[in-house]
Amino acid sequence: MSDDRTEGSMKKMEGEVKEGAGNLTGDSKLQSEGKADKAEGKIRKAVGGIKDALTGKNDAGR
Repeated sequence: MSDDRTEGSMKKMEGEVKEGAGNLTGDSKLQSEGKADKAEGKIRKAVGGIKDALTGKNDAGR
């Protein structure tokens, strides 16, 4: 699994936490940051998946 996929997963989780905290506190800026982080994480994961597919890496052997 590529670093992009790992970092993408982490960024997505970070975004979920930020968005949830923003929802709880009513902080619209934090909510927006969380949504942006989630989107960035999804994109990074997708890029990592494409890189893995092109290089023949996958999770099947783990």
